[in-house]
Amino acid sequence: MVTHEDILKIAKLAKLEVEDSELDGLTKDMNEIISFADTIASVSAQDEAYSDINGLENVLREDVVQPGLTCDEVLANAEDTDGSSFVVKQHA
Repeated sequence: MVTHEDILKIAKLAKLEVEDSELDGLTKDMNEIISFADTIASVSAQDEAYSDINGLENVLREDVVQPGLTCDEVLANAEDTDGSSFVVKQHA
C-alpha cells in the first residue's frame, strides 16, 4: 500500500512539488493504479481464448524482388551530378 511518505519521496525524486492537500488524492490514485497493475499481472498469458476474439488475422503477401531504376535513370532529372551521384550545393 502506498503511503503519503511514498508519494512525497516519489515527488522529490521527480523534482515535483506536492501540496499537503493533494496527498490524499495522489495516494488513492497511486493505490488504484497499483491494484490495476496487479490485476493485469495475475491474468494468465497462456489462455488463448482471448488471444483473437475478433477472428482477425494478418494478410501478408510474399516479398517479390522487382527491377529498379538504373543509375542513369535516377540521375536523369537531377540539376547537377558527378556521373554517379547527386551534387548538392552547400549552404552557409
